[in-house]
Amino acid sequence: MRFGFVKVAAAVPAVKVADCKFNAQQTEKQIVIADGKGIQIIVFPELNLTGYSCGDLFAQSLLLEQAELALMQIVNNTRQLDIISIVGMPVVVNSTLMNCAVVFQKGKILGIVPKTYLPNYKEFYEKRWFTSAVAHPDSMNVRLCGQVVPMGTNLLFDTPDVCFGIELCEDVWAPVPPSSALALKGAEIIFNLSADTENISKHQYLRSLLAQQSARCLAGYVFSSCGFGESTTDVVFAGNALIYENGSLLAASDRFSFEEQLVVSEIDVERLRGERLTNTTFSSSVRMYRDQHPMQHISTALVASRDLTLTRSVEPHPFVPSGERQLDERCEEIFSIQVAGLAKRLVHTNCKTVVLGISGGLDSTLALLVCVKTFDKLNLPRKGIVGVTMPGFGTTDRTYHNALSLMSSLQVTTKEISIKDACIQHFQDIGQDMSVHDVTYENGQARERTQILMDYANKIGGLVIGTGDLSELALGWATYNGDHMSMYGVNASIPKTLVRYLVNWVAQTGVDTLSRNTLLDIIDTPISPELIPADENGNIKQKTEDLVGPYELHDFFLFHFLRFGFRPAKIFYLAEIAFRGVYDSTTIKKWLTNFYRRFFAQQFKRSCLPDGPKVGSVSLSPRGDWRMPSDASAALWLKECEELQA
Repeated sequence: MRFGFVKVAAAVPAVKVADCKFNAQQTEKQIVIADGKGIQIIVFPELNLTGYSCGDLFAQSLLLEQAELALMQIVNNTRQLDIISIVGMPVVVNSTLMNCAVVFQKGKILGIVPKTYLPNYKEFYEKRWFTSAVAHPDSMNVRLCGQVVPMGTNLLFDTPDVCFGIELCEDVWAPVPPSSALALKGAEIIFNLSADTENISKHQYLRSLLAQQSARCLAGYVFSSCGFGESTTDVVFAGNALIYENGSLLAASDRFSFEEQLVVSEIDVERLRGERLTNTTFSSSVRMYRDQHPMQHISTALVASRDLTLTRSVEPHPFVPSGERQLDERCEEIFSIQVAGLAKRLVHTNCKTVVLGISGGLDSTLALLVCVKTFDKLNLPRKGIVGVTMPGFGTTDRTYHNALSLMSSLQVTTKEISIKDACIQHFQDIGQDMSVHDVTYENGQARERTQILMDYANKIGGLVIGTGDLSELALGWATYNGDHMSMYGVNASIPKTLVRYLVNWVAQTGVDTLSRNTLLDIIDTPISPELIPADENGNIKQKTEDLVGPYELHDFFLFHFLRFGFRPAKIFYLAEIAFRGVYDSTTIKKWLTNFYRRFFAQQFKRSCLPDGPKVGSVSLSPRGDWRMPSDASAALWLKECEELQA
């Protein structure tokens, strides 16, 4: 199991109702194809060996006999294959007929799972033919195809790499699905054999249901439903095949296809384990139900996939939704959270004035936009927003004029205070050579700006609004007790890649034409603290991404490091996929190593962060999401980075 990925498939085979021989051939064919693709576990639809829509033919002994012979044929013909297969068929148990899932591998039937909830309403009449698993509450051994096989709803299939469980169709629609108990007892992937009929809007409801169940169980969920070939006497089966991971859809079939389908993806079991490890509600539930729902564990092997290529997509910008509508909704929600956070602080302090430094860069621009929206919602005059531009030795005409233009068009109070004379005096006081552009030269300017903001805020009774973002905090790209400090940081959990989209969203949806044009130029301006003098042409000389690396890489590293706790080797592997054709392996390795080195070394800055609202699943607040000693060693992570093969 490379980096925790298990390759799974949901099959939708061709089917002929009551033709077990044909169905066996189609099932076997898809198993062979799947094994050749390196798929490790495959699931088929409910009752796929007979067809779901046999009706009263399920009472025919000939059909039941042929179903067992069909299973025997498939089991024997695939005994040389490594793949674990899950098929659906009727099984006779103690003179009762049960709707079952049968699991087998390498010629051995591993277990049988009967259906618990039999729908008997509207178009469904399953209780007419089948008996619920409730009639046999305890696991038992039954004979099937000449083998003695464990049977029960409490079967967990254990491999060294993953534990999985099974439920059938209606089971997941129940108030308490069997998959919930299976997950609490250790199942990391749930397989569902289904016969899902189609009607208006049901598909969207089904998707929501499966997404919620996979998220609630912190599990993978692989769903396969009957398709073309089932009887259309009264209903239609669309061939739904869906693969979810903790609420996210990884892959889906083409509904209403007339062809057989094999829907494939990889479920990140390591990620799921990490989620369960950190989610104390899940672990509390495990303890609460420890003595309920006893399980029978069935051990088997999961052979490593021969195809290590991921079919699932790896988003290069995990903080940014890919769809235009989703991005618009996300930006609106994030902006609203920022505004609500600042509004509460202003109301609580009875403060009607804020002060912030406006540089003409992205971060201070977003902070200013948040302040403007907050004041508008609180019915406060925008003149209570004091934007201070503080030109220094590295300030360029472009950023300077953008800062002034934006403050003017947004109708906030503008104040200009140059830091040059104060810094020259300060450098003389401490003996700093002005021609030496070192860390003292840079940090002295940053701290002078913060001193001005703090003192001026005291003078007028205002709050200093911080502008630094999540990416800068992760890399420590902020001056300690300089721009690192404020009275409330509205951007503290916004990554740099998302800041650009938020500013663009406001530009397109919430400002006048003049402000929009200024915002768009700010978006196009290279990211820089402007602490080093400009070049001979007056352009920005100090470009942040040339020094610390591309922010899109660092945000990718940050997301997977903090959100899922992935190790360097896995993050490197995912980054190679996400940024193929953009950055080569050597470049990714270089900046990944730099990320870990800076992240550990700069924790002391994050240990004393100002308050600020959390907006996403990743935050570095020392009071909330991230509590790390400032003197922790990075040796383990840096050693693994060093060993990466670029």
